Amino acid sequence: MQHSKFTMPTWKISTQRATGRRQRLLGRLFAVALALPVCSAGAVIAAERVTLRVGPLQQTVEVEDLEYYAETGELRSSLQFYRPLLSPQVRELLGQRLQVDPSVADTFLNQLLAKPDGKKLLEQLRRALPDSSIEQLRAALYLTLRQANGLSVLSFLRAYPQENLTVDASAAVGIILQLNASNLQSQMLSPMLERELSVTRSRSLQPLPDFDPRSDGTQQVQQRSLVFYDRDRKREIPVDLYYASETRGPLIVFSHGFAADRNFLNYLAYHLASYGFTVATLDHPGSNIRNIAEISFNLNNPSDLLAGSEFVDRPKDISFLLDALERLNTDGGELGGKLNARETVVIGHSLGGYTALALAGAELNTDELRDFCQNLSPLGRSPADWLQCAAVKLPERNLRLRDSRVVRIIALNPAIGKLFGSKGLEKVEVPTLILSSSEDAITPPIDHQLRPFDRLPGEKYLIAAIGATHMSVTDIGNQNSMVGQSTLVREVMGPESEPVRQLIRGVALAFVSQLTPEADRYRPFLTSDYVQSLSTTKLPLRLTTKLPSTLDPWLQVLANGQRHIASEKSSNKTQKIASLHRASFGSLASFDNLPRCFFSSRSLIPSLQPCKGQLHYIFTSVLSNYPA
Repeated sequence: MQHSKFTMPTWKISTQRATGRRQRLLGRLFAVALALPVCSAGAVIAAERVTLRVGPLQQTVEVEDLEYYAETGELRSSLQFYRPLLSPQVRELLGQRLQVDPSVADTFLNQLLAKPDGKKLLEQLRRALPDSSIEQLRAALYLTLRQANGLSVLSFLRAYPQENLTVDASAAVGIILQLNASNLQSQMLSPMLERELSVTRSRSLQPLPDFDPRSDGTQQVQQRSLVFYDRDRKREIPVDLYYASETRGPLIVFSHGFAADRNFLNYLAYHLASYGFTVATLDHPGSNIRNIAEISFNLNNPSDLLAGSEFVDRPKDISFLLDALERLNTDGGELGGKLNARETVVIGHSLGGYTALALAGAELNTDELRDFCQNLSPLGRSPADWLQCAAVKLPERNLRLRDSRVVRIIALNPAIGKLFGSKGLEKVEVPTLILSSSEDAITPPIDHQLRPFDRLPGEKYLIAAIGATHMSVTDIGNQNSMVGQSTLVREVMGPESEPVRQLIRGVALAFVSQLTPEADRYRPFLTSDYVQSLSTTKLPLRLTTKLPSTLDPWLQVLANGQRHIASEKSSNKTQKIASLHRASFGSLASFDNLPRCFFSSRSLIPSLQPCKGQLHYIFTSVLSNYPA
C-alpha cells in the first residue's frame, strides 16, 4: 500500500535488542514526556524550564541543561535525578529533526482541526500539557509546522510561549502508546511469533537437490497487455498477461494494494508463468497510483482519498475480468485455451488482500466497522485503520461479493481490520494463505492478520515473516517508491528483504500447484519445516496452520491495550487515567519488576506464567480500565 505525497509527522524512539533494556524502557517514558512539546511550539516567549510530572513525583529541568546534554552527553545538576533514564536513545531523540513541507502545513491543519479527529487531538495534547489552552495549542501547531529547517524537541521547547512548560508524563505516555502502538506491539510480538511458531526439524521434508521451487521454471514467458472496459460501471481495466507456450492449472489473478499498480509483483508473475501458469495482473482504477496522483482530496477524510464504493468495485473488477477472459479463452487465437478463468487463484497485497478475501466469500460488515471508526482516536490509527473507514459510507449493511470461480487465495499483508466484522470471515469457502510481517506499520499484524486468521474456517496457512515490513514482499524495482522513501514508517525493502521474496516464490508455487496433478510433489513446500529452513538471522520465517493457544493471552492483552487507550467517551476520563497511571507509574521503582517479565538474555518474553500476575495488573487492569 503506497502513500500519497502528504504524510503526517510521527516521532519514533528506536530500540535495539541488547542489555540494559530496563533503562531504555524508563528512558522512553522520559523521552515521551519531552517529545510532547514538539506538537506545541509558539513564538515570542521561550520556555526556559520543563517541569516533568511522573505520578506524584515532579522535577524541573532547565532547557539549557537539556541542550548541553544533547550536545555533549554530560549531565548538569538539574538532570542528575534522571540519570537512570537518560540513555543514548534519549540523547539521540533530543537532537533529531523532523522535516515537514511548510507549503502544506496550513492546508493540512485547517482540514485536520475542522474535523472531530482534530478536536480530539487538541484535547489529548491539552491533557499532556495541562497549563496550555486549546487556543495556544492551535496557534502553536500552525507555527511549528511552518518551520523550514525541521522540527526538534529542543527547538520547540525554546519556541514555546511560556517560561515554564509542565508536561504530564501519564497523559504523554497514553498519547505515545497510540502514536507508536504498532511499534510497541511489534517489539513484543516478534519474539513471541519466532518462539511459539518454531518447530523442531523433522525428517518429513526430504532433500530435493534437483528441484527448488524458488528457482524459475523452464518455460519461456510471454507478456501481453490488454485493456477491458466495463460499460455498466464505467471502469477501464488495464491488464497484463504472463503466459507460456504450454499452460496448465488455474488462472492466477493479482490484485494490488492501495496507491500501487499491476506491476507491484512482477517478479512473482514471471516466476509462476515460467511453470506454465497464466497470470493476469490488473489495475484497479479507483485506487491505483495513477488515480491517487490525479485527485484532489481532503487529507483527513478517508472517503476523499478512497471512495467507499471501491470496497465493492475492486472485487467486481476481478469478476468482470474473469468474464472477459472466459470469452477470450473460447475465441481461439494466441490466448485460446490458456485462460482457465473457471478455476482461479487470487493473490492480493494489502487492500488487494481484502479483495481476495471478499471474492472467497468473506462478508463485509459496515455496522461493526462504523462503531470502530466512530470510537477510535485519531492518534491510534494505522494507515489501514484509517483507510478502511471509507467503507462506512456504503449503504449496504452486509455485502457478499463471492465469486465461485475463485478456488484459492493468497493474501499478502492484507488490510482486514474490522472490514468483515466478527463473523464475516467465517464464510470464506476456499483454502487461504496469509503472509504477516511482524513489523508492518501499515497493516499491523494483530488486527489485520493474526486475529482474522484465527477466524478463518477450513484449510488455511499463516506465514510469519519476523522483522519484515509491509513492503518487504514488493518487487525489488519498487524500493524507491513513495512508501519506501517515506519517513512515516520504516520499510525493509530491496536486497535485505530478498529472503521474503524467495519464500513467496516457493510457497506460492506450491500453493497453486495443489490444483494440479503434481500436488503431492509440491506439498512438502507448504510445511513449517520448509518455511523455517529459509530463515535468516535478520528475518526468521515461520508457517503454521493454527495459532498456538499460548499466543491467545498475548493477543488479547495487546489488542485490549490498543483498543482501550484509543477510546474517548467518559467525561471523567482525565481523572481516571491519572489515577490509573499513578497506581502503575507513581514510583519509578514500580518499573523494577516489569523488565524481568519481558526480557531475558534469550527471549523478549521467556514465559507467560512467572509474570502472569504483573502482566494482568499492568496490561489488563490498567489498559482495560480506560473508560470505554
